[in-house]
Amino acid sequence: MENDNKILEISHLVKSFGNHEVLRDIDFSVNKGDVISIIGASGSGKSTMLRCINLLEIPTGGSILYHGEDITDPKMSIPTYREKVGMVFQNFNLFNNLTVLENCMIGPEKVAKKSKETARELALKFLEKVGMEQYINAKPRQLSGGQKQRVAIARALAMKPEVLLFDEPTSALDPQMVGEVLNVMSALAAEGMTMLIVTHEMAFAKDISSHVIFMADGVIEEEGTSEDIFGNPRKEKTKEFLSRFRNL
Repeated sequence: MENDNKILEISHLVKSFGNHEVLRDIDFSVNKGDVISIIGASGSGKSTMLRCINLLEIPTGGSILYHGEDITDPKMSIPTYREKVGMVFQNFNLFNNLTVLENCMIGPEKVAKKSKETARELALKFLEKVGMEQYINAKPRQLSGGQKQRVAIARALAMKPEVLLFDEPTSALDPQMVGEVLNVMSALAAEGMTMLIVTHEMAFAKDISSHVIFMADGVIEEEGTSEDIFGNPRKEKTKEFLSRFRNL
């Protein structure tokens, strides 16, 4: 039965840029309902790993299986795969010339080929979910960073993804706006959304995660439950990294 729940399987993943090996022999899997936080110092390879999983970067070696199929196989449709494995970016990546509503309709309409009416319904449903329904006619420049990120989450949800990847979703935000985005993510986790989250918000990672991956120097140094990693880390690098966060 276990395999029915396995959505992604990452095996021996390697990524190099020229002679610089950014990821080395990464292995882990993602099961339905997992909330996996990926933590580690800047430059440890966390965002590159996430970008490989979404094929924004093409892996140099290893495999990424989605329901048992290798996503790097030329026969795989990348747009179809990205419908199912959505991404929320650090810098929102909204279309500045479109309204909030149009930003959330464009994926369902253009990529998933939904009717305008269905796309609008989906967009409104998820904008309401993230508390942004009253801003449907605003342009991104009229919004705060936290509001933009909530729109970006709604846009990703409107594609009805099976997994959502978050690449440091709060690192471009002013401190007072971080909470509103983390609250939306916590609500999604509580509803059973499968999520992979690269984050520097350690207290949030500790509270929300079913599983934590600590990366250092392009490898998975240690992984385990939230209690394992935050409560009883085994490796020196993990201990040293977490020692900077006094209040956990």
